[in-house]
Amino acid sequence: MDNQESLLDEVIAPESADENTIHTDLPETEIQLALEAVLFSVNEPISVSQLRRIFDQEVSGHIIRQQLNKLRQFYDQHGRSFQLTEIANGWQINTRAKYAGQIEKFHTRQVRVRLSPSALEALAIVAYKQPVTRTEIEEIRGVNSDSVLNSLIEKGLVRISGRKPEAGRALLFSTSNRFLEQFGLRNLADLPSVEEIQEILEQSSSDED
Repeated sequence: MDNQESLLDEVIAPESADENTIHTDLPETEIQLALEAVLFSVNEPISVSQLRRIFDQEVSGHIIRQQLNKLRQFYDQHGRSFQLTEIANGWQINTRAKYAGQIEKFHTRQVRVRLSPSALEALAIVAYKQPVTRTEIEEIRGVNSDSVLNSLIEKGLVRISGRKPEAGRALLFSTSNRFLEQFGLRNLADLPSVEEIQEILEQSSSDED
């Protein structure tokens, strides 16, 4: 039994000693910030041996574990919305369970709206001609636009912005704030060129095929 233990010590001792006896001149804060940056950049647990690579193996596994635990304590003590957990033989930063509801609501609202080529065409007309009436949209498209316009309103991309002052007082349609959000625009001045819109329409048509 003693011989087996001695043999085992010979096998594991060199690696353990190498990992845990390396000293570094790096300040603790620098080590913690580097670890934090890497952990924030990935979506899966990272092992201590992997984390050692960012320091070119010059920081021992013992020091890394020590700093990881200090980071974990810091997050807990300061009530951060995220936490550092040891899981699946590695370490990972994730949000706390108590905020799961808010996160789910946010990502649900951020789902990109999928539009057909006809809907994109009508939306482009509203965007560049707004405020515009249903009749004006149909004159440009050459087809009835009741269904597609109603769909854009239901999706929150187009809104009724008033009535035309002329006889008949037809409803006027404009784009909404959600339209800006969906297309990543700060305001209407950031609208892409007509050529870029055409490229979007053509790409959408090919995707549908």
